[in-house]
Amino acid sequence: MNWKNKKVLVTGSDGFIGSHLVEELLRRGADVRAFVYYNSFNHWGWLDTLPGSMRKKIQVFSGDIRDPNGVMEAVKGMDTVFHLAALIGIPFSYNSPDSYVDTNIKGTLNVLQAARNWSIRKLVHTSTSEVYGTAQYAPIDEDHPINPQSPYAATKSAADSLALSFYRSFDFPVTILRPFNTFGPRQSARAIIPTIITQICSGQKVIRLGNLDAKRDLNYVRNTVDAFIQVAEEKDTNGQVFNTGSGVEISIKELADMIQSILGRKVRILVDQQRLRPVKSEVGRLICDASKIHSVCGWKGRKTMQEGLKLTCDWIKANLDRYKTDIYNI
Repeated sequence: MNWKNKKVLVTGSDGFIGSHLVEELLRRGADVRAFVYYNSFNHWGWLDTLPGSMRKKIQVFSGDIRDPNGVMEAVKGMDTVFHLAALIGIPFSYNSPDSYVDTNIKGTLNVLQAARNWSIRKLVHTSTSEVYGTAQYAPIDEDHPINPQSPYAATKSAADSLALSFYRSFDFPVTILRPFNTFGPRQSARAIIPTIITQICSGQKVIRLGNLDAKRDLNYVRNTVDAFIQVAEEKDTNGQVFNTGSGVEISIKELADMIQSILGRKVRILVDQQRLRPVKSEVGRLICDASKIHSVCGWKGRKTMQEGLKLTCDWIKANLDRYKTDIYNI
């Protein structure tokens, strides 16, 4: 598919993955409308850090995904919609579950209604591997039972169900992409990799982490962006769910050791009780089976975890002043 001059809306474009997706779509010649969360400072999140020549090509739409009228206006005239806008922090979902329902479920409904109203060609809805809960078998394919263990995961599971219901009820062209843990430049310190890197790079001799035994499948952001684009291009993905991940699992302790090696520094790790999830909410193991997206869309990751970690370490070292390294970021 040729993206040149295609009209594309990206919700959550001001965030980590969304800003990388906008950047790649612009490189491919798409006409991008970026839905950003309205604020009185007119901050565009990570889009503000893109080169000026690139920012000039973006049509920024400031709004609130919870507002159906604004969403309806944002979707008007679009060919393709990538829906990434969501509240994503798991610890914060323990504190404020209502806001997750409003944003992740009602916000997704607003996007679905607007996209159906304007008869768009394709909607790619963003899920999360957290909807599976701890692996009941590994690697995890798309047929794995859904078992959300946090309010965040529960709202994402509900949003997925809404999206699939629109396909089944209205033959609406929606595809669900379910990324496993994505990492890379611009990720916030609420995620594990920036948490480790920022604490080490700030000169701390002792770093504080949560569950060191939890295992995750970590996928570099460029790989995830490629997956978004490829499921949008493929005609036969409507009504389907696609996992995307590396297929490699690593414990948090092993990850911390790897990052120390890349940075050439040695620290002591302290398990911080406030960073531990409730026992029944902790997802112990996630590892992706991405064979479906590989066979249907030809997707495969360009960057290995090791390559991605080196790029991420370099970026965070150059942007350390953007992070609050002395507090627990939820």
